[in-house]
Amino acid sequence: MALLEICVDDAQGLLACIKGGADRIELCSSLTLGGLTPSLGLMQLAAKYNVPVFAMIRPRAGNFCFSDNELDIMCDDIAAAAGSGLAGVVLGVANDDQTLNVNALKKLSQAAVGMGKTLHRVMDTLTNQIVALDQIIDLGFDQVLTSGGKPGVDQGLDMLVSLQDRAQGRIDIMAGAGLTPPMVSTIHQRTGIEMFHASCRRPVKIGEPFCSLGFASPDLYETDVNLIRQYKRVLAELAI
Repeated sequence: MALLEICVDDAQGLLACIKGGADRIELCSSLTLGGLTPSLGLMQLAAKYNVPVFAMIRPRAGNFCFSDNELDIMCDDIAAAAGSGLAGVVLGVANDDQTLNVNALKKLSQAAVGMGKTLHRVMDTLTNQIVALDQIIDLGFDQVLTSGGKPGVDQGLDMLVSLQDRAQGRIDIMAGAGLTPPMVSTIHQRTGIEMFHASCRRPVKIGEPFCSLGFASPDLYETDVNLIRQYKRVLAELAI
């Protein structure tokens, strides 16, 4: 069966996922920065719902070359996710030369024993995604989220085909970034991929004085339950 994962960064998004029928949730903070580690309170709230939740483990915005201190923070955050009862974690670490930092990922994988593991879109920053795929399979990752090395999945279809062919059922390729419901069928037909990732967000307006005083950005979003349902209808057709 095709699976839909929705990334959210607040309680409203969690509820929209439940109402919309999301199969899995990627829990973050700061989705406008690509997703950072969620708070302990948000993790504990998410664990109350009967949907698998994977916590983003990313201590800051920017590149994915994390220091030893940052890796220690990530291990503690993984422990917080496990202690909250979440199903898995989403993480990734790279070297300066745009290769995977395998030693760092081994450390984080050891901290996440017993949890599901997804490699996030650090994959799309690497110079050789095929080599990286073999490395994360050896590390025991369950999925990799990727747009095929491009800003959007529509541009990365050729690499998605190559990754799916290389995976040979050893790991799930999850297509995401710039995804729309009409793209799902195209990607599935072209690649055979059955896992999809989306934010399903829509813009919302917030009034003054919150923006002018620096408490909010004018570019705010909320999770759209109707868009989640639209994705689910498309995925249901794939299973026919």
